[in-house]
Amino acid sequence: MDLLNTLVDKGLRRELPTREEALAVLATSDDELLDVVAAAGKVRRQWFGRRVKLNYLVNLKSGLCPEDCSYCSQRLGSKADILKYTWLKPDEASKAAAAGVAGGAKRVCLVASGRGPTDRDVERVGKTIEAIKEQNEGVEVCACLGLLTDGQAERLKDAGADAYNHNLNTSEATYGQITQTHTYADRVDTVQKAHAAGLSACSGLIAGMGETDEDLVDVVYSLRELDPDSVPVNFLIPFEGTPLAKEWNLTPQRCLRILAMVRFVCPDIEVRLAGGREVHLRSMQPLALNVVNSIFLGDYLTSEGQAGQADLDMIADAGFEVEGAGTQTLPAHRADAAAAAAAHGPCGSAAAEAGCGSACGGCSGHAHEPAAEAGDTAGAEAEAVRAQAPAGELRSDLVTVRRRGAGTDLAPNA
Repeated sequence: MDLLNTLVDKGLRRELPTREEALAVLATSDDELLDVVAAAGKVRRQWFGRRVKLNYLVNLKSGLCPEDCSYCSQRLGSKADILKYTWLKPDEASKAAAAGVAGGAKRVCLVASGRGPTDRDVERVGKTIEAIKEQNEGVEVCACLGLLTDGQAERLKDAGADAYNHNLNTSEATYGQITQTHTYADRVDTVQKAHAAGLSACSGLIAGMGETDEDLVDVVYSLRELDPDSVPVNFLIPFEGTPLAKEWNLTPQRCLRILAMVRFVCPDIEVRLAGGREVHLRSMQPLALNVVNSIFLGDYLTSEGQAGQADLDMIADAGFEVEGAGTQTLPAHRADAAAAAAAHGPCGSAAAEAGCGSACGGCSGHAHEPAAEAGDTAGAEAEAVRAQAPAGELRSDLVTVRRRGAGTDLAPNA
């Protein structure tokens, strides 16, 4: 297939595909899907080998957000039955982070709901970062606290933060249809602040919100231009109690095409398979590892993910290996540029906004029922519902609200 050969050649040279080529990837047929994945896999292996970086979310403050992001279970007016709690103490957050690190996580993502942090909040998060780094040598810490004001990114970096996450989420043209309480430009400004402070930029998208192929290509090209080090790709889980509750638009095949398109546009950038992978990729998750080089381990912000051990087994069974703490994630040319930026401030490129979850890419997924233990009656009933539900109906049976880990008395699923 000439298209795929062209995209592989461009990816190996770090050359930007045309928009027409990116759109053509999304338009490929199911018969061509394995060829698309294989082509994206060649690019992935060129820059990242067979390594998979593990990331772990710690929800520092859950729910009660004043922003109106339509996809988020923590939004203003949300009826989602999620955990709600105020700031975790530094020792509580450090204990939660340690569970992820023990499971193999190389990066801990500290997320807090809200429009953005106060200066007191930044001080609090700074103490949390210090506590985590004191107890977990070599761990990377990424903060995701919403919109930043002047000087806050510098204070986070001084406290030991390595990265800042704030997602673009969707194209600039459609952003106002998803959120009205802040703008696309606000998000870009926050990433620029983080970038200027020498923090590694992490910024991605949420697919499945009713966007067009053109919207998906637009947001990914915007991310490429902003040049983040990491791009989380989230797949919307339509929360009951949110405006997007009926947006079940994704199939495993479409998810794989989206991931491949992102890899071709961002060949040497960490592409992270984030929220919603268990719900939308399901049994095809291992195939996605041929395209992405990073995942979240275990649970998300307000939803349960796949069991942490199942993640590790999946990586091993698919022939990949967990990236060690002493291994450099980014290719040398990007790592050198990132180190220079961290040492000397802005590198001259615009930055992308991060979003490990907060207002949020990574929080997707909940149900109104408590989590069912593997093998129990509730789990068997859920399987029966799954088998009987007609296509197109709400699939809340596929997801489970998080009732364990940070902010609870139950051990986390790392």
